[in-house]
Amino acid sequence: MKQPCVYILSNGYHGTLYVGVTSNLIQRVWQHKLKSADSFTKKYAIDSLVYYELFSDMYQAISREKQLKAGNRARKVFLIEANNPEWMDLYPSILG
Repeated sequence: MKQPCVYILSNGYHGTLYVGVTSNLIQRVWQHKLKSADSFTKKYAIDSLVYYELFSDMYQAISREKQLKAGNRARKVFLIEANNPEWMDLYPSILG
């Protein structure tokens, strides 16, 4: 899935959240799952894709990422639960 997007990962139901942006969601989430780099997501085992939004260009995706990161946790939880109330890992569904 090569398209600019913003995504939210979690380490479980109502767990720790991570907001990121990428142009290749499948590859980026896989990197988080492999825990290939020392990072916040590796430290807290955050590798479950619980939310994502697609955009037509990277500028829009980055702007949305900044907006989400500036918002509070409750707003992020609302977005997740409006689209994924079970907090299921959406990664298998984007693989096709």
